[in-house]
Formats: sequence, structure tokens, C-alpha cells
Amino acid sequence: MALKLGFIYKRFWRLGCLLLLLFGLVLAGYVPPASALTPEQKLVYEVWRIVNRSYLDGTFNHQSWLDVRQKALKGNFANHEAAYSTIQSMLKSLDDPFTRFLEPEKYRSLQVSTAGELTGVGLQITLNPRGGLEVITPIEDSPADKADLKPRDRILKIEGLSTENLTLDEAAARMRGSRGSVITLLIGREGEKDREVILVRDRIALNPVVSDLRLSPEGTKIGYLSLSQFSANAVTDLAHAISILEKKGASAYILDLRNNPGGLLQAGIEIARLWLDSGTIVYTANRQGIQGTYEAFGPALTTDPLVIIVNQGTASASEILAGALQDNHRAQLVGETTFGKGLIQSLFELSDGSGLAVTIAKYETPNHRDINKLGIKPDQIIPQTSLNREQIGTKADVQYQAAIELLSKKLVMGH
Repeated sequence: MALKLGFIYKRFWRLGCLLLLLFGLVLAGYVPPASALTPEQKLVYEVWRIVNRSYLDGTFNHQSWLDVRQKALKGNFANHEAAYSTIQSMLKSLDDPFTRFLEPEKYRSLQVSTAGELTGVGLQITLNPRGGLEVITPIEDSPADKADLKPRDRILKIEGLSTENLTLDEAAARMRGSRGSVITLLIGREGEKDREVILVRDRIALNPVVSDLRLSPEGTKIGYLSLSQFSANAVTDLAHAISILEKKGASAYILDLRNNPGGLLQAGIEIARLWLDSGTIVYTANRQGIQGTYEAFGPALTTDPLVIIVNQGTASASEILAGALQDNHRAQLVGETTFGKGLIQSLFELSDGSGLAVTIAKYETPNHRDINKLGIKPDQIIPQTSLNREQIGTKADVQYQAAIELLSKKLVMGH
């Protein structure tokens, strides 16, 4: 009898363990093996897994990412479009405009646009975290620049279509087009009435560096450098300009980063190295903490005094450069607090040819200041009145005049 009871007990114990195991798998968000998933479910799971492994915010916007997966994989997807819709809903729950899904055609278009010639209106745009499509800055001499669009302007409509529910990629695609074609934007600006702007698309020339030798009121030779974008040739062009200004006898420099929306991170790092003998340039931090660091290893091209001019349109790689030179006491900053874009995205190609952009890290300055949404605060805050292109770097330019004055004081103290 005891033997029989023992046998029954063992069977119940095994059954109980099996039930506990199954219950545990349910709690853990068990996913069937890959062979049991449809191609559409595999795509959804692929996106979920990349975000789970790489996304900067480990709280996933204060939600259970496992629950998101369970809910998503319950769907019976009739086609890839249904899977795409589910993926977009998953990503929307993160409340991060930079983490986004790119359908195959948009992903291919993005790859072409980063490698080929720019044709469009010449606007650098972002999604404001509080909602709405916003101008980071217009590119110099572009149709948008000539139409007097400014940083922080809101793009309310594109060709009559509200931008309220558009992604960055959808908005950018709608503004691209062939040279000579016309586009109408509805623009909102704080303190002003909304206005329609008609632009003619054009080829956008990227000449990132403008340099000139100026004289201070005291007769000091000052090298003026304007950097409009961190393109692939920006480092070489800027190094060449500094070398020429050194030969002409420049004893101080102004680096104008106003309305520079950024560009290539590596270009920003290399340009910081042109000015620094040593020191940290920037840290990258993922959700586990500091992930990487970029250092200067010298020698700098010049040790002459340097002032950097920044404004609300100074963004991304520009902020990394400005923050690096400020924290290393290599330069002083004048102007306005910068834009505050300090997030790093990585692009993943998915199994069906679509793409996924994921925010994987953030930038921190050498003093561990967080750039994102906060920006870089200048040493001397100088609000700027409205200027036309011809007035930049003249007596009408109060930020430029403040930079000249600061350099003059530095040079007097140095003697």
C-alpha cells in the first residue's frame, strides 16, 4: 500500500512540476520556436529582439517589453503590411521619434540619400518631444534659407497635409523632389501668425567651411571660421583653412557653429582633435553605462585662443565639438543655449529588406553633461537679433562682436 501511495505521489509531483514549468514559461513570455512562427511573426519578433537588446532606455518607456511581445505575436498577420502596422505600434509605445521602422522602399531611399546628391528644400528637421515637426536649421543658401525659415520654426502642413501624425522619414520624403518642382509649407513661429511658404526645390550645395582673416579694433589678426555641417570633407577643409590662417599670422580664432545641424559624428571628433593636444572629446553611454570614449592625442594645429559662437540651431555633432572644447578649457562659448540633440541611432537591416533605426546610446561631454534636450550653455549668453546673410560677422552681428571682444581681452591678458 505504501509503495502504491509513493508511486501516486511521484506522479502528482511530476505533474505539478510540469504545470509549474508551463506556468513559468507563460509568465516569462514564452515564444514558440522559430519553426512555429509565420514569416510575418518572425519579422515582428526580429524587431522586438533588436529593441530588447539595444534600446537605450531599459524601462522601455516604463512598460513591460515582454508584455508588448506577447500582445504583438498573438496577431494573425494576413500580409507584411499587417506586420508592419504591428511593428509601428510596438515602437510608438516607446515614445521616441528617432526609434522607427522603415519599410523596404524607405530604407533603400535613406541609403541612397546619405550617399548621393541632395535635392530638396534644404531643411534639417526633427520631431519635438512635445509633439510636432520642427526645424533644426536651414542649410545655407538653400531654398529654405532664402525663404527666411529659422531654427525652432514648426512645419504644420506639407502640401496641405497636416504633419501631426507623420514620421520624420515620411516628412522628409514629402519634402524631397526633383529640382525645379514647387512645394508649399505651412510654417508656425512663436509670436507670429502661421504663414504659407512656397519653395522651389533645388540642388543643395554642401560647402561646409568658410574662412577669412579679420582685424580686431586693436589690429590683432583673427582667423574667422564658419562651419555649416560635419560632412565627409569638413575635417580636411577646416584643417586646410587653419593652416592658411596660421601662415597669414592669425593669433586668435573664432569658430562659428551657428545653425550647424551636425552630420557625421567622426567628423566632429576629428575636428575637436584639430584644436586639442589631449583630453576626452566625448563619452557614449548606453543603458549599462559608459560604453565608449573618444580621446584627443595631439598635436593640435594651433594653441591660439579660441571663441566658439553657438545658437539654437547648433545641434548634434556641433554640440559634441562645442562641449568638448568648453569642458577641456580650450575655448569659450558665446551666443545661445544649443539645440539639445544628443542621442545616437543605429540602423539595422531586417530579413525582408526593411530597416529599423534604434536609439542605442547618448552623448555625454567630458564633464559628463547630458546633451539631449538640455543643450550646451555658453559661457556668455548673447541673444541674437534677426540678421540677413550679409550681416553675419559684421558690426550688426552682436554675437560675433561679443566673440571679438572676448578674444581681445584674452590677448591683452596674455601679454
